[in-house]
Amino acid sequence: MQTSSITRGWFYQGEERQAEEVYAVFHPHTGEKLVNVPDSTPRMMKQAIETAHDTFSATKEMTKKARADLLFAAAAMIQEDKPYIAGIISAEACKPLKAAESEVDRTVQTLQFAGEEAKRLDGEYLSLDAAAGGEGRDAFTIYEPIGVIGAITPFNFPLNLTVHKVAPALAAGNTIIIKPSEQTPLSSLYLAEVLTKAGFPAGAIAVVPGDGVTLGKVLIEHEFVKKISFTGSPRVGKLIKSQVGLKRITLELGSNSPMYVDRSITDLDAVAAKAVQGAFSYNGQVCLSTQRIYVHHEIAKAFKEFFIKHTERLVFGAPEDRDTDVSSLINQESQTRVLAWINEAQSEGATLLTGGKAKANGITPAVLEDVSSESSISCNEVFGPVVLINEVTNWESALEDMNNSDYGLNAGTFTNNLSQAMKMAHGIEAGQVLINDVPTLRFDHMPYGGVKQSGYGREGVKYAIREMTEMKMISINYNL
Repeated sequence: MQTSSITRGWFYQGEERQAEEVYAVFHPHTGEKLVNVPDSTPRMMKQAIETAHDTFSATKEMTKKARADLLFAAAAMIQEDKPYIAGIISAEACKPLKAAESEVDRTVQTLQFAGEEAKRLDGEYLSLDAAAGGEGRDAFTIYEPIGVIGAITPFNFPLNLTVHKVAPALAAGNTIIIKPSEQTPLSSLYLAEVLTKAGFPAGAIAVVPGDGVTLGKVLIEHEFVKKISFTGSPRVGKLIKSQVGLKRITLELGSNSPMYVDRSITDLDAVAAKAVQGAFSYNGQVCLSTQRIYVHHEIAKAFKEFFIKHTERLVFGAPEDRDTDVSSLINQESQTRVLAWINEAQSEGATLLTGGKAKANGITPAVLEDVSSESSISCNEVFGPVVLINEVTNWESALEDMNNSDYGLNAGTFTNNLSQAMKMAHGIEAGQVLINDVPTLRFDHMPYGGVKQSGYGREGVKYAIREMTEMKMISINYNL
């Protein structure tokens, strides 16, 4: 995507419209100005909500096949536009191009999953004659859309994580308002345009860029908004949860994902290579980023050597360069914070094995050992290219360390001992446990969500749809 001084609009009533006030979006790696986008007002957000409310009757009445067909059509359009939209993601999110292309592929798949699930939104038959007095009655359940959904989306997957909210909402027959991250509104504007071109009613999708606090307040408080779906920090998530009242809510929050490598593993090189990808994909700015690695002490030395070897092969560069593996962080504040956390860990006894140096607006991939459980690197979400590798004496000790966290999103364990694997899977405090895979792994149709401070509710297309619908029971008395 070329840098430009053009001004984009907000997406309202099926088209992009200019706004009176704008703000500039800058390229995180070069600092060059990309585009001006609307600094939307509360009045604009209210207009979008009211239009989505008025449009809801149209989306609700659409057949399941019609919704599915439009989602499939949008998926095909995005697949055809892959080089273009990957360029947008790479520029606004500073995501290495090959990672941006992977995000486009996942977006297409997520839309396809949503189309399939739209057709499978089925209830069940109930035998009322199982209860005394229920003779002569049949009953069944159906799922109905709930209305306007408010989606507050993050910068790190500006297309696919937005689709994880938008596609289930539309598949169920709802309408949706997107409040994108201030840094990455362009992917959402593109998505709204594609879905409208595919055939969804004008007004069913709105994109309202601007300040999160100001616009989020309107979404949370407006009576027409029936559900808030938020992906972001635990601090903001807690605040939203305290304010939503009886609205439905899904919160996808932070993590410091752990994994364990057992002495039963023989191919340590392969596991280390996977773990490096899990730790440093998209500069570590992934909710599921592999952050804490615990290794059995008998194999720790060899594992660290393999891990460092693969880490030092990663290429730091401009995000649009196809050879780039790691690039700048989303802003200079992130760079400053992560460097400070690395220094803190070292002052508390940790050893920096490789990386950890400022480069452009990013950091060379950093690997530390002997990190204290009290260090920020261990107990908080780094959201940068940093991983710790600590030695443990056995899997029980690893389990204790893995659970010593306020977070619980994903966790991984590598072992060839089935009994041990299952004991750990049951004992780990996380929403998803992956055996012989890194915790960074996610498939777009699986249930996804965390425990503790990692979240509330579940995403994953099928599961998100259910949280955006209302079950209704219908009974027929055929004795009359």
